[in-house]
Amino acid sequence: MGRGDLSDAEWERLRPFLPVSNRRCGRWRDHRQVIDGILHRVRTGVQWRDLPERFGPWKTVYERHRLWSADGTWERLLQQVQAEADAAGEIDWDISVDSTIVRAHQYAAGARTEPPPAPASKGDAAVEHQGETPWQSLVARLVEVVQEVRAWAARAAGSPPSSI
Repeated sequence: MGRGDLSDAEWERLRPFLPVSNRRCGRWRDHRQVIDGILHRVRTGVQWRDLPERFGPWKTVYERHRLWSADGTWERLLQQVQAEADAAGEIDWDISVDSTIVRAHQYAAGARTEPPPAPASKGDAAVEHQGETPWQSLVARLVEVVQEVRAWAARAAGSPPSSI
C-alpha cells in the first residue's frame, strides 16, 4: 500500500457502495487499485498517462473515472458514505462561512484589537489528521473527487463549478 492509498478500514467502509460489473464486457480490474489511482491523480494532478504502473493501465483508471463521473457514481458514493458516517455520529455539520460569501458592513473594517495567533509549526498538521476516523478521511477523499468531477462538467458546459 502506497502513501495516499485507501487504508483497509476506508476500503471496508467504501466497498459495499461500489457498483458491480454487469459481466457483459468481461471482468473489471480491482476497484481498490483503480480508486487508488484516481485518488493519486486527484491529489497530485499528474497526467493520466503518467500514473504509476502500480495502479494498472492508465487507460483503465481514466475510463472508470470517466464512466463513474458521467453516470453519477461518484456523487452517489459521496452521499451514501456521508449518510453512513452521519448515522455513526462521525460528521459534525457545523457550517463555516468566510468573507468571500458574506459582505461585512462598511463600518466593520478596522484595526485589530489583539495580536494575530502564532503560526503553527509543520509538525502540527500531521498530528491534526491522526485523530480522523476512517469515515472522515474517506468522506474528505470523495469530496475531492466529486469537486474535480463537477469542475470538469462545469468546464464542459462553460459555467462556473458549483460547490459541495
